[in-house]
Amino acid sequence: MSTEPEPGLAPEHTRPRYDEDPISMTVDGQDFRIRERADRPGEYDFDWLNGPHDYGFGINRAGGSAMTPPEMEKAIRDFLAEIDPATGYLRE
Repeated sequence: MSTEPEPGLAPEHTRPRYDEDPISMTVDGQDFRIRERADRPGEYDFDWLNGPHDYGFGINRAGGSAMTPPEMEKAIRDFLAEIDPATGYLRE
């Protein structure tokens, strides 16, 4: 039996857990799913749902404080401002 890792999803114990329903937000025509990690309050994953790649970003708030919807919108706008329109990836 091989002990080499196989391609695919990360093992269940290493994947983030989310307790709450995700938040859906559209900013400047771009759709995002926002989830706060269950085991890390104040840590958020933003998944870019209609972007050109399977892409997104995360935010870890000091002290575990919750983000407000306007803060989430600003975080998305800041992220999108860093995307190169020609490639769909972060600018170098």
